[in-house]
Amino acid sequence: DQIFIGQGVGMLGNAATNIAFPVTIICTATALLLGIGSASNYNLASGEGEQEKASAIAGTGLSVIVLSGIVITVIVLLFLNPLLQLFGVTPDILPYAQDYVGITAFGLPFYILINGIPYIKPSLFSLHYTSDNASVIPALINTVVMTLLSLLIAVPFGIFSAIFLVEYSGKGNKFVEVIRLTTETLSGIPSIVYGLFGMLFFVNTLDWGFSILAGAFTLSIMILPLIMRTTEEALKSVPDSYREGSFGLGAGKLRTVFRIVLPSAVPGILAGVILAIGRIVGETAALIYTAGSVAQIPKSVMGSGRTLAVHMYHLSSEGLYMDQAYATAVILLVLVVGINTLSGMIARKLTKA
Repeated sequence: DQIFIGQGVGMLGNAATNIAFPVTIICTATALLLGIGSASNYNLASGEGEQEKASAIAGTGLSVIVLSGIVITVIVLLFLNPLLQLFGVTPDILPYAQDYVGITAFGLPFYILINGIPYIKPSLFSLHYTSDNASVIPALINTVVMTLLSLLIAVPFGIFSAIFLVEYSGKGNKFVEVIRLTTETLSGIPSIVYGLFGMLFFVNTLDWGFSILAGAFTLSIMILPLIMRTTEEALKSVPDSYREGSFGLGAGKLRTVFRIVLPSAVPGILAGVILAIGRIVGETAALIYTAGSVAQIPKSVMGSGRTLAVHMYHLSSEGLYMDQAYATAVILLVLVVGINTLSGMIARKLTKA
């Protein structure tokens, strides 16, 4: 069995070896783009136009990425065999283990793209899911609905909670410290725990059943700490001189918060919302227990439906639609990149305004 599995892994490893050099070039270009994007996001979040500091951050990030890749590659090449033998890999399957390490280190993301793009066909975008087409359109629509509904619930609560913590609560308030400790604790809870809570409370206790609404409320609780913390930090970054100038002109506390402070903190708040969107789109465990896995578009928010991530999980777990699962993974990546790009454009326009 080990030899049989090893042969399959070895075939994948040979493919990774053949594309190792172009993959290295692509990784370097990607690191450069990520560094430039990080600099742009830094300028957008700070709003201070510190171009030199942003460029330094981008250069440092790029250097760290490239040097880390070189170091890891050298370590793998020099010490691969002793490390594998140390972990109990026998000599008969050592070549297959080497190939497995190669594809994991160099080719996994690009392997997904290479195997997914050829299977993005028109039948994959049919309006109704069947066992023949394995359409992603119902899952795509459910993902958009789930994201919008979760944000509609979580964003107002998160923003207003952060406004209370920063603008209205006094310094040294014990109640505020308890809220912040609770928020940080909730940020570290695994998503499956949120899913079990959602199943017990929303699905069973409130008798909502497996539904889009139950999944959206569960995800809103999950992303609420993230939105609260990022909004709180964005509000703290607004200079006190803005508040003092508003008070000096006769504006009240509420008007100052909503007309002066909050607009200045919009880029930082949007950064938190973008991170929340990424977590919603990629979530599976919490939704399996709350939204269900029906591969159709529900007639209402009380109906069950699967998102793209859950759809991909079921396709891969069944083992009959691996090609469609790879194609779904590519579509999911494109969706996340598109949402992040659109959010960044909106943030830039709001910052200029």
